[in-house]
Amino acid sequence: MSTVESPLLTTADLLAMPDDGMDRELIRGRLTERPMTRRNRFHTYAESKLSYLLNNWLVGLAKPCGEVHSGEVGTILRRDPDSTVGIDVAFFSADVMARQTNETTLIDGPPLLAVEILSPSDRMEDIHDKVVEYLDTGVPLVWVVDPVFRTVQVHRPDQQPESFNVNQILSGGDILPGLEISVADIFPKNS
Repeated sequence: MSTVESPLLTTADLLAMPDDGMDRELIRGRLTERPMTRRNRFHTYAESKLSYLLNNWLVGLAKPCGEVHSGEVGTILRRDPDSTVGIDVAFFSADVMARQTNETTLIDGPPLLAVEILSPSDRMEDIHDKVVEYLDTGVPLVWVVDPVFRTVQVHRPDQQPESFNVNQILSGGDILPGLEISVADIFPKNS
């Protein structure tokens, strides 16, 4: 991913750009772009499975408290300067979702959980920058899923990252009470 040096851009500027096979995001008004990511079956399986597991947790609650979205959900994390990104899987609170209108296709507001699933073309520097931006904009829980090593790295504000493997359980803690996901359940059984 390269950062293009230019004046600060807005989400409107980003949305006006051509659909030319480039993945584009704004981080604090700076455009980042890279060739369209080619996802493989391990990435798409993890994305599908996490969406399923999060939705199962959500429907099992006595009172629904938000929505699960996936598939590079367009999200405006902050404004002035704008940070607008695509998130592989995200859980948004009911409060954030209640503020949405039919006027835009992007979700305006940070999620409670942002999940980034590594693709073969991802650079760790780019993922690091995105995780830092998530935390700086108030996302309280970030998971970085690695389908190759079958691990999940958990990031929280003002805490050291924690790594979980297929023998461990992820927890939503105070952010997503009652959520528990076996890391092994995120990945195909025979990979």
